[in-house]
Amino acid sequence: MSKIARILTLVLLVLATYWSFKAIMPTYTADSNAAPTSFSTDRALKHVKEISKEPHALGFKAHTDVKNYIIAELNKLGLKTSLQKGYTADDWGNLAYATNILTRIKGKSNKKALLLLSHYDSNPHSSLGASDAGSGVATILESVRAYVSENKTPENDIIILFTDAEELGLNGAKLFVNNHTWAKDVGLVLNFEARGSGGPSYMLIETNQGNSRLIEEFTAANPEYPVANSLAYSIYKMLPNDTDLTVFREDADIQGFNFAFIDDHFDYHTEQDTHERLDKKTLAHQGSYLMPLLHYFADADLTTLKSTEDNIYFTVPIFKTVSYPFSWIWPLFAIAVLLFIILIVYGLRNKNLDAKEIATGFAPLLISLVLTGIVGYFSWIVLNAIYPQYRDILHGFTYNGYTYIATFTLFTLAICFYIYHKFKKIETANLLVAPIFIWLLLSGLSASLLPGASYTIVPVFALLASFMIVSNQKKPNAYLLVILALPAITIFAPFVKMFPVGLGLKMLVATTVLTTLLFVAVLPVFGFYKHKNRLAFLLFLLSIVGFTMAHFNSGFSKGNAKPSSLLYILDADAKTAKWATYDSYLTNWTAQYIDETKTTTNKIANTTISSKYNSNFNYVANAPIKDIAAPKIEKTLDTIINNKRHLKICVTPQRNVNRLNIYKNNVNLISATVNGVPFSNYTLLDTTRKLATHYITNNNYTEINLVLEPNTPLELTFYEASNDLLTNKSFSIPARPKEEIPMPFVLNDAILIIKTIQF
Repeated sequence: MSKIARILTLVLLVLATYWSFKAIMPTYTADSNAAPTSFSTDRALKHVKEISKEPHALGFKAHTDVKNYIIAELNKLGLKTSLQKGYTADDWGNLAYATNILTRIKGKSNKKALLLLSHYDSNPHSSLGASDAGSGVATILESVRAYVSENKTPENDIIILFTDAEELGLNGAKLFVNNHTWAKDVGLVLNFEARGSGGPSYMLIETNQGNSRLIEEFTAANPEYPVANSLAYSIYKMLPNDTDLTVFREDADIQGFNFAFIDDHFDYHTEQDTHERLDKKTLAHQGSYLMPLLHYFADADLTTLKSTEDNIYFTVPIFKTVSYPFSWIWPLFAIAVLLFIILIVYGLRNKNLDAKEIATGFAPLLISLVLTGIVGYFSWIVLNAIYPQYRDILHGFTYNGYTYIATFTLFTLAICFYIYHKFKKIETANLLVAPIFIWLLLSGLSASLLPGASYTIVPVFALLASFMIVSNQKKPNAYLLVILALPAITIFAPFVKMFPVGLGLKMLVATTVLTTLLFVAVLPVFGFYKHKNRLAFLLFLLSIVGFTMAHFNSGFSKGNAKPSSLLYILDADAKTAKWATYDSYLTNWTAQYIDETKTTTNKIANTTISSKYNSNFNYVANAPIKDIAAPKIEKTLDTIINNKRHLKICVTPQRNVNRLNIYKNNVNLISATVNGVPFSNYTLLDTTRKLATHYITNNNYTEINLVLEPNTPLELTFYEASNDLLTNKSFSIPARPKEEIPMPFVLNDAILIIKTIQF
């Protein structure tokens, strides 16, 4: 390969990689004056701005404001709204009084209805909820406005549902699915969500059956920028999912599509989830899904969407959604294996291949995979040791996370180029056998263990074509080899970023290993580079630059603020008070009350409420006792009926509170009902001994009805919390510095009263 060809092919590969990320999303241009029948990102953003002015979790003042705003906007469209209210609880014992907002566009037929879904509550207690899920509400409001302006009557009814208390336990969705008469009419759900504030929106299917009909109809609807794959679908079905759409699937066998974005994960559930930080391209991407899907499914037959068959599917620029049946998996694998064997036998027979060099060619591949795997696996552990402040970003994606992804990708490529330079005497054709083998092995394992990932066979066929060319031509066309490398790059390069963004930087191992696999998939081109060591050195230098940039951006500032937490905990029985924090890296703000000499050996650190990510208090310190009113706990019934003890307890707040957690001792309950809602057996057997968490609105009471065996010693511990530590007149706590934000996923800025009673 000539020097010019080497340079041009490298440039083309870099551009192809860039394109594989860039082309999956729409661009943004100001469109406030777009045609009335078109989706306008600017018009949708106005809704986001109104919705995200203040935290609007259930029970917060702004929650009502957001509810009223949505109702007013639907009324402007001539749509009559209704509210559905009631208590529900999830399997984890989270109880809430939800208020759903509903409206319905009447269609021509009486067949199944299309349901548009998002939630309007934000996460307690400080999240502004612009992306999660103000963006979903805004996408639906703007799309419905554009649809209604066409003055057409759809074939199917269109139900618009904005659920409440999604952040607490999918309570609004449960209320609708299990209690509303419209639920039985729903044939398909389009749900819009977010776990960050930017990036592409991924389509994920929720179904109890096969996905083939859903994929066929999704492809026919022809959204302009689909981003979806059956690998994510297969993994998603194995995980404990937690979107509103999950309730539809699990409780009523209603299937649908989730659309969610995950980039800028550091904004998730924080006060930085603002309309300014919401990526306009991302909001445009959500609209680019809903508009064609709304038009298509409003008139499609929604009674024929269930299937027992599954499809492999993935998306690539230009070709959009590509799919084929699961039944093709093993035949395609067998064909690839047969072609591989034929090409090797043919090459050895014609002496275009050398058996010894083929065997030696496995060495650089295995060495590269082992080294890059070790680097990726220990990367987050090392980073946490060097930068202990990262531990307080509980979901594990730092503000400089993208720099780390790019840096470890460059470092991985440097390792691969250097290792393969050491084996430069081996002919490229012989080097290609090992990569084809490893990709075939991946395809075979996928076919057996994770069929949705079996489209790994696609780059195998491209590799086989390159192998045939390279093993039979002394001077193959370099640009043809670049074209044959495109399937691997365009399909799999986005995963290099997606895994650590969505799952945290602990998944940098996925970045390093996948980058190595992509490197060897492009080996038909790289194999002809004479000076791989020079590229390795250049990439190593660039990775050093990346580490340096990440280091200088490892601190916190306004806009990239450090999460911090502070609680005041009053033990009403022991008459003691403590300051507590979930922080592992204390700031000057938290150090006013707690310092690092305090340990977590105090009992309170091990028994109080843990976080979503299973963290607990890291530091506690003595605090002054304040006159905070404990809840009024009354036993209103205690009797024996049919040889079973029936106990009724009423807990009434004596101050403005947001949440009540109830824990029990290690006793078996026959049944439990809280505020009229029966709790599941799973909750009763929960090993954490949590009985219920009541997210309180309007300072309502909590009524507990228990049935248990007579003479059973029952002990209940009540944790009553209010998120007013910074505003309560009993305290004089200064506001956080601008470079700090309330830590998400934990009880924060709270006054917590603990009271234990034996019954």
